[in-house]
Amino acid sequence: MTTFFMAETSTSTTSSNIGSSSPIVKLAQDHLFTILLLLPIDSLISFARTCKRFRSLTSSDTLWESICRREWGSTSVDALKSSINTKNNQQLPWTRLYKQVSQLDSVSCHKLSDPDSELMLPTPRASHCLNFVSDCLVLFGGGCEGGRDLDDTWVAYIGNDFQRTLKWQKVNSGIPNGRFGHTCIVIGDYLVLFGGINDRGIRQNDTWVGKVVVSENLGITLSWRLLDVRSIAPPPRGAHAACCIDKSTMVIHGGIGLYGLRMGDTWILELSENFCSGTWRELVIHPSPPARSGHTLTCIEGTGIVLFGGRGSGYDVLHDVWLLQVSEVELKWIQILYNLQDIPAGVSLPRVGHSATLILGGRLLIYGGEDSQRHRKDDFWVLDVSKIPSNKAQSPLNSRGLQANNMWKMLKAKGYKPYRRSFHRACADHSGCRLYVFGGMVDGLLQPAEAYGLRFDGELFLVKLELETDIVRC
Repeated sequence: MTTFFMAETSTSTTSSNIGSSSPIVKLAQDHLFTILLLLPIDSLISFARTCKRFRSLTSSDTLWESICRREWGSTSVDALKSSINTKNNQQLPWTRLYKQVSQLDSVSCHKLSDPDSELMLPTPRASHCLNFVSDCLVLFGGGCEGGRDLDDTWVAYIGNDFQRTLKWQKVNSGIPNGRFGHTCIVIGDYLVLFGGINDRGIRQNDTWVGKVVVSENLGITLSWRLLDVRSIAPPPRGAHAACCIDKSTMVIHGGIGLYGLRMGDTWILELSENFCSGTWRELVIHPSPPARSGHTLTCIEGTGIVLFGGRGSGYDVLHDVWLLQVSEVELKWIQILYNLQDIPAGVSLPRVGHSATLILGGRLLIYGGEDSQRHRKDDFWVLDVSKIPSNKAQSPLNSRGLQANNMWKMLKAKGYKPYRRSFHRACADHSGCRLYVFGGMVDGLLQPAEAYGLRFDGELFLVKLELETDIVRC
């Protein structure tokens, strides 16, 4: 964004000041704040360049904290404030934080688990689920050596403090029954799990609800129960994708169904107020994403649901992006078109078994996965959904979808170097600036018993957005 924050970096103020007779000059500051909070960022920057008074007004960190709340959400802002220690309770530099998040160019990795530790740790696995809920990491199921499924549930308390070592606690096993390739999403304080495949190859279509309770002495319990969905449910599947739309709705797409066939259907689950029951319905619309598995669905508030990648029906690995637009009137799939020529030379963007996590700033952080040759990846990408134009911005609308430019940005990775991996799982804390990554398939030493030189990984590591200011380091 070449014009971003020109008002902050300009060495001189625009000479044409607003006349004293202009009504806007006579407005009280709190009224001006209210107006400024309604403006898009580009308009706000233009407003700042009109005169010295307005430049000073738009440089207020109080204003930019409100803008961050508007664009990032109050949950992320409050979590960021509680997790950052400032000197003498100083105001956070929201103006600079906003700029740095918008211009993010690197992340740092930190190892959190030690395989040689005497602490009890989850078994190495892939195609499991990992969620951040109630200030805890929750890990369930997955596949492990020998093609076996796992039915264990593990919890690690995070809280607001950054910890170098996490203590895993095994809280359940046997319920739900063992599986891999399932999905599990967070809605409020609940976990909602669907489908998966067991080690006999049987696809499942059951729906479970989980609830974590953390007591004052950090005693943790987690209860799972089968959700009553009556007679209608999606066909059994695994390796599908899922996310939530709001506080009571889940969306799933695709996956591998019976006889190993890849699917391209979209289903909506509406949950009751107390999460005791739910109703499934299929969303039948055209166009819609082609059949696939191992892809991702991520909900971005105010934008919709973003689908990326996966493996198609012809076993080809995909790089297409789709947006499920959500409105009170309808749900509609739109393909987001971009030029692969914009991707740096020698870099392969198509992937399956990657993770796509919503981070601070309302963008997606894509990590890892594998290509059509099963080459695993360790790269980080930001997919900036703000580059996606609205339907009205492109008239007439391209018959294939919406054209987006400069949507992808490859990030530098600092610090610890984890193995290249695929079919791992990742989740972010409430601030969106810290991600936790666990497990997956990684490169192994070629032994007769290790097909393709693969092995399951049991490592947990932290990925932090590299944001620095004079008084804080995120």
